[in-house]
Amino acid sequence: MSAQFTSLDSSATAWIALASAQRVSPKLWLQALEQHQCSPIELLSQASSLGSAVTTLTEQITQKHIDTALNWAKASENRHVITLDSPDYPPLLKQLDSPPLVLFATGSKALLKQPQIAIVGSRRASIQGKRIATDFTMGLSNNGIAITSGLAMGIDSAAHVGAISGSIGTIAVMGTGPDKIYPAKNSKLYNEIHDSGGVSVTEFFPGQGPKPWHFPRRNRIIAALSLGTLVVEAKIKSGTLITANLAADMGRDVFAVPGSLFHAYSEGCHWLIQQGAKLVTNVNDILLEIGVQPQQMSFDVGEQNEKSAVNSLATDKLLASVEYDITAIDVIAQRNALSVSQAMASLLEYELRGLVAAVPGGYVKLRGK
Repeated sequence: MSAQFTSLDSSATAWIALASAQRVSPKLWLQALEQHQCSPIELLSQASSLGSAVTTLTEQITQKHIDTALNWAKASENRHVITLDSPDYPPLLKQLDSPPLVLFATGSKALLKQPQIAIVGSRRASIQGKRIATDFTMGLSNNGIAITSGLAMGIDSAAHVGAISGSIGTIAVMGTGPDKIYPAKNSKLYNEIHDSGGVSVTEFFPGQGPKPWHFPRRNRIIAALSLGTLVVEAKIKSGTLITANLAADMGRDVFAVPGSLFHAYSEGCHWLIQQGAKLVTNVNDILLEIGVQPQQMSFDVGEQNEKSAVNSLATDKLLASVEYDITAIDVIAQRNALSVSQAMASLLEYELRGLVAAVPGGYVKLRGK
């Protein structure tokens, strides 16, 4: 097998070759490189003389994966193969016990070295949870923090959307190859991430689809890339809590947004807080914890007038009768001495202003007091 690689003309191709042996842990390759004090090219070209252990490892190398990776990278200048020894490789990721030898990135690769906060949560997030995720990501982004998440539905998608509207791009860590978007319904979001200066990144080779064991590996990258991880909504037994625990094990900050005692997706956040995660209610709670001074955002007159109008509405009795959890329309009507039809007609204005949303079972408050 080693003779196949004697003509390698780039270090990057050698790293790709090592990573193509997908049944071999990156940790084993790094131990072999350290033991023999050689580069990947030297390891591959001299494998037969370095002992049976190295030879056994090189037998796992897959030429098909190497060719696929090289062809994928050549197809566009927006595609990048970032190897472990590359200056583009995120320094925090190297702190993993078994870091990816190769990253496949599409988009602005420089963003990977930007200070980041991971935002994760339930795929079946509530409307309120999605709004919280969006608000937090916009605030963090406008303070120079990149947002990292997993391109899943629910909280992940809301986090990416919020970051797209902010000042810094967003990072989507994928559990598939760089050319396989999962879930497929996030294809539009995937394109918007790149169009807005963001980046998608994965350790999986082109052509590889979603597998159950891919996502724990993806989650470790999300946790490792970031200064801290914010959990918005999660059940006790979920991949979200796995990500949060990985972050804690790495010595990174874990933040959690509290929620209703009666909401199943608040259980995970409350459990994390009991275990020592920082309870957060606004962006400044996170910024101060990671040592970033919150920036005072300036607003023009139009924005100030809009804010005043919103605040005026927020003091309204009708709006005050709508809770952040689902509030039945008959309850809202009763609280305001209105008929159901009158209450629904009055609530339409609030829907148009983005203060409430109609949901199955009634209405929920999105913002305001």
